[in-house]
Amino acid sequence: MLIFAAKSFIMTGKKDFDVIIIGGSYAGLSAAMALGRSLRQVLIIDSGKPCNRQTPHSHNFLTQDGETPLAIRNKAKAQVLNYPTVHFLEADVINANKLKQCFTVETDQGEVFFAKKILFTTGVKDLMPAIEGFAACWGISVLHCPYCHGYEVHGKKIGLLGNGDVGYEFCKLISNWSKDLVLFTNGKSTLTPEQTQKIKSKNIEIVEKEMLRLEHQQGLIQNLVFTDQSTYAIAAMFARVAFEQHCQLPEALGCFLTEQGFIQVDDFQKTTVPGIYAAGDNTTMFRTLSTAIASGTKAGAVLNKELIDEEF
Repeated sequence: MLIFAAKSFIMTGKKDFDVIIIGGSYAGLSAAMALGRSLRQVLIIDSGKPCNRQTPHSHNFLTQDGETPLAIRNKAKAQVLNYPTVHFLEADVINANKLKQCFTVETDQGEVFFAKKILFTTGVKDLMPAIEGFAACWGISVLHCPYCHGYEVHGKKIGLLGNGDVGYEFCKLISNWSKDLVLFTNGKSTLTPEQTQKIKSKNIEIVEKEMLRLEHQQGLIQNLVFTDQSTYAIAAMFARVAFEQHCQLPEALGCFLTEQGFIQVDDFQKTTVPGIYAAGDNTTMFRTLSTAIASGTKAGAVLNKELIDEEF
């Protein structure tokens, strides 16, 4: 069904839309549903590479707890594409420009489309540390969010990758899910004496060795291996990695970023550039499906209202 919808769109040769949504995961599909139900002509352009594609199960999401992210996304796509004014194209957007009355969007397939408004739901790109096996375990047993994954590993031997204030806050946060914790600073500790004392008072071990690799089976950690070849067995590890915007086009179009590197939006998902909206992981540290979907719904409703105000 999804392939047919994309081919059908290409055959019609339609080029002009009310809204082009760049990024077709949860926030983008949610916005498209709100816009499709508002009878808006919408084009979703998506590269087919969601950041949670390795994650086996989604949690903390009402009615979908334990479902796979792919299944949720596929079901959402099928429902959204039931609205005849919503179109889907699998492609990469390589350029976008703001003209006097509209925006142009160019794909890697050489096609150019026009829209009155643009919504970026492009997410962020996680930057993995240079530790062998880390990327393969990301989202499976190397975890970023205890609200999404903490229950599944509660009470187990859990590693925490962090140093300084980040490591200290991790110790506080994850202690709610397990009392069997070990903090890996991946080198000399930068914790303050007070932080070190507090962590040790909670029976949390601090290991200052540098990590070499993660031994795993299909993404499930077996052992941590350090540069001195010693090992440490854990069931899972929480880590907070650096990130960058997955798509650089919003910034190229003049959208401001926050100090943390997110696209700056107001309460209505509007960026600092008129006509450009953003929603989902590229705008917030709360990286969950439910918050992405909520922001997409909001963006779709506000986009439709702005179009109504301009047309009435």
